[in-house]
Amino acid sequence: MKKHRGFPGRLPGTDFQFTIRRANPRGATPLIARERYRDRRPADRRADAAFAAALWDAFGTEPFERGNLDGGRLSWLFGREVLPAEDPFDPTSYEALLVLDEAALRRAFPDAVDRGGA
Repeated sequence: MKKHRGFPGRLPGTDFQFTIRRANPRGATPLIARERYRDRRPADRRADAAFAAALWDAFGTEPFERGNLDGGRLSWLFGREVLPAEDPFDPTSYEALLVLDEAALRRAFPDAVDRGGA
């Protein structure tokens, strides 16, 4: 499992996890497209926005390996802002390649992409 050095481990001051420490011997948490409803808590929305910004800062539009990125957190963006970058795609693989959809990311999290210096 690739470790993304320099990637934030969590949203500062919260328990919202962005990365995992070690691989699960039974396999990675399957990536699924989770529905983001309008009535989600503001803290959940902040976590999504911060994770999207961290992904953009780390990878931009280049394909990246899932590695130690948290499967639960990725699932909140999967199928919209985060897409499979390979076919066939294995949603339970730590080596699976993903890519950011810049247009979808700009629509959902404009501040994540349009920050100064990013």
